[in-house]
Amino acid sequence: MPLVGTLIGALIAYLLRPEAPQVGKLPLGVVMTRGADLTGTEEILIPIAEASFNYTITGAIIGAIIGAVVFWIMFNKMNN
Repeated sequence: MPLVGTLIGALIAYLLRPEAPQVGKLPLGVVMTRGADLTGTEEILIPIAEASFNYTITGAIIGAIIGAVVFWIMFNKMNN
């Protein structure tokens, strides 16, 4: 259950990531590398890529916590 929560949280956070002006939401590859592969004028997008990555990781952590709590509650109810 915590794994499912992690995946759901990361997906929701990825979908809610910030947009870059005049570009929109950055692709998954750019987000996961935190913009390390951006060069030239694209380098101005690195802070957005880093923020998007942080959103995704934070969502995954929150999802894992929620998934663990739900799993713990369900496990306790089945044993009572």
